[in-house]
Amino acid sequence: MRWIVFLAAVSLSAQTGENVLLVVNANDARSREVGEYYKQKRSVPAKNVCVIQAVADEEIDWTAYEQSIERPIGECLKRSALQEKILYIVTTLGVPLKVKGAGTGMVAEYASVDSELTLLYAKLKGQKFPRPGTVPNPMFMRRDEPLQHARFPIYLVTRLAAYDVPEVKGMIDRALIARNRGVFVLDLDSADDRDGNSWLRTAAILLPNDRMFLEESEKVATLHKDVIGYGSWGSNDSKRKFRDIGFQWLPGAIATEFVSTSARTLKRPPDNWTYGPWQDRLHFFEGSPQGLAADLIHQGATGAAGNTYEPFLHLCVRPDYLFPAYYHGRNLAESYYIATPALSWQGVVLGDPLCSLGKP
Repeated sequence: MRWIVFLAAVSLSAQTGENVLLVVNANDARSREVGEYYKQKRSVPAKNVCVIQAVADEEIDWTAYEQSIERPIGECLKRSALQEKILYIVTTLGVPLKVKGAGTGMVAEYASVDSELTLLYAKLKGQKFPRPGTVPNPMFMRRDEPLQHARFPIYLVTRLAAYDVPEVKGMIDRALIARNRGVFVLDLDSADDRDGNSWLRTAAILLPNDRMFLEESEKVATLHKDVIGYGSWGSNDSKRKFRDIGFQWLPGAIATEFVSTSARTLKRPPDNWTYGPWQDRLHFFEGSPQGLAADLIHQGATGAAGNTYEPFLHLCVRPDYLFPAYYHGRNLAESYYIATPALSWQGVVLGDPLCSLGKP
């Protein structure tokens, strides 16, 4: 297949903790603990640890973002001459999650902290970006090109976060023992051909038959074993009335769902909370009835994508790029960003950027 030919020609050099800038919020004990744990596990050099002084709130305004997050991280990079060496910025549980702003729809000024930080490389070179709307991701669909700043002038930003510190440590531990085995479960919400369903079908075509399961009916895929990848409509599937799909996740498993606000919070909901209709506001959790990306980590996944606010379907992570890239040996961060259409937008990637299955 054309995909396999392209990937075979790519030199996928193994990146290390030397290529990571680890961001720790000094004002949050969880962030400090996660940062220290990851630093030891991935041998991140001391000069690659950037300590900021930010509020512990999940949502902040643009002034707080620029003054307490973007500017000090830029200073860390310049002070240690790391602008070119760093490929990945890793935020931690306790670093603010999202930036509130004006506007609506495609000209909204609100964004995830992590997606905004991807632009910092170009900003340090003097480039400026408009606040409203999106910035095209230069890495999107570039599945056959290795990550280099000369080609892709961005940082890939992921977040070591989950409902609590033990869950984050578990996610890190699973990343360290990932192997290229198991099945990719692709769950359509119906048999129609709309966007989303078509992308999941294409992902199935690009994966080996013996490494994927495609659920094309309205039935929700549940109770699968040895899962290494999962793509679905999540709580936007009308048949999905429950949070836990009962999977047995393998170390290194990644997931993505077409859900608008699944990274709106990292607070853990009550165990009895479940999805409901938009009309039933009494049963919202943190402003929405929709599912949460952190639930996937809680259930055993090693990586998951979500959105802080409404991204619109065409700007969600594309499973037809995500899973084939990961299967063929791209690491977690590269796989998610190859599959992400836009930056300075709503996306959050939970996981260790260096997590890799290796080549099949």
